[in-house]
Amino acid sequence: MIQSIDYAAVAPPLVLAVAALGLLLADAFGVPRRLLGPLSAGALGAALIAVIALATGDRRATFCLPGGLRGDGPPSCSYVADDFTLLFQGIVLGAAVIVVLLSLQEITDSKMPAGEYHFLLFASVIGALTLVAARDLVLLVVALETLALPVFALTALRRYDGAASEAALKLFLVSVVSTAVMLFGVSLLYGATGAMHLDRIAPALANLSADLDPVAATGSVLVLAGFGFKVAAVPFHFWAPDVYQGAPLPVAAFLSVVSKAAGFAGLLIVLALGLPAYGHVWGPVVAVLAAVTMTLGNLVALRQRTAIRLLAWSSVAQSGYMLAPLAVGANRLPEAVAATTAYVALYAVMNLGAFAVVIGFRRRTAGRLSPSWDTLDDYRGLARRSPAVATALAFFLICLAGLPPGVMGLFAKVVVFRATVAGGVTWLAAVMAVNTVIGLYYYLVWAARLFTPAPGPSYDPAPGLPVRSAIAATAAGALVLSAAPQIVLQTVTQAT
Repeated sequence: MIQSIDYAAVAPPLVLAVAALGLLLADAFGVPRRLLGPLSAGALGAALIAVIALATGDRRATFCLPGGLRGDGPPSCSYVADDFTLLFQGIVLGAAVIVVLLSLQEITDSKMPAGEYHFLLFASVIGALTLVAARDLVLLVVALETLALPVFALTALRRYDGAASEAALKLFLVSVVSTAVMLFGVSLLYGATGAMHLDRIAPALANLSADLDPVAATGSVLVLAGFGFKVAAVPFHFWAPDVYQGAPLPVAAFLSVVSKAAGFAGLLIVLALGLPAYGHVWGPVVAVLAAVTMTLGNLVALRQRTAIRLLAWSSVAQSGYMLAPLAVGANRLPEAVAATTAYVALYAVMNLGAFAVVIGFRRRTAGRLSPSWDTLDDYRGLARRSPAVATALAFFLICLAGLPPGVMGLFAKVVVFRATVAGGVTWLAAVMAVNTVIGLYYYLVWAARLFTPAPGPSYDPAPGLPVRSAIAATAAGALVLSAAPQIVLQTVTQAT
């Protein structure tokens, strides 16, 4: 009855758990705040090294059922460090390093407690790392909540800001509802199959009796709805714009990339490993969600006049593109999983880069331009005042739009489009093509403003060194992936 633990398999989250406690204690015992940021980035780097070391070895699994409880079934391990897991853990940790760089000046400007901030951020990253490795429904739910709960506090950590507190409350209420929905779905799946491990649920569903079919179908849809809240898919998206606007900007960047990537990883795991037999049930549901999500996200983004709300609605629309390949159901599912994974990896670089520029720009111009100090018109003339920053933002926007020379964005859309067409969901591919054209407008309108003369006085928006480093890192990643986007697809294909 005693499970053995492979500590090497769980090394990445374990390293961050130790580091989170160390940073919290270091702040409590008076370690200078300026040292906590480098220590935080170093801990994430150590966890990333652990991921790379695991990638050079064989597949590892731990928290497995003891031999006496397996019967004739599979090993049924709760935590698996395979290529898919390590790929997503690399994405999460790389994005988390950028978020830490973006947070350093925000912590000082907003007078947030540095130790608490880094502790909560690490706790959420630990949840993300565990989520992408989870292979049973209980660990999936626990990891998902470990990812979500610290973000509530991070959102409200700017204690003097009423908007931040309101955003945290909205996020909390939505998360509670999504967790309740998902837990109900999990209970139905357990009741129908008598199993919690995905490698036992899948064969049980394939041989399920007809009288239990409605129970399993309902459970599958409810679990999908629970993940829909986490990835901001319509109609579960309504928290995203207000939370992005009210939260500290590095936290918004974290939600848009790290949280979304982990949420999609969990969704892929559940659908591909646990519920392929019910692809005929959840496939059409995903197709409708994808079409509505990308359409509503793009249409509302057209009306936005502030950078953060535009990025929020853009993020909703991007979720629709990521969902689209999964609409194929069990038909060509491995190709669909690879397409969604590739899009998530490329999206992480593009979106983090855009957030990095916006964070650097807002910090230096706060209170000195228009009352909203975040309108798209505030970016007029940025190319003249700061050519490098404006060029980087324009390139990120072009990548998100899917236009050359932002080849990585075009490649991402072609990959999901091809997977959707190959799976036979041609109507969704047509909807995706129309939405891509709609998205071109608002991305290009923002990019054009960067090179339009400013009507009022000009200010130097040069960000600080940590933000400049984040912009440079994401820009370098975008350039490399635009020059050789096949790197991502080859890596993803091997991992999935």
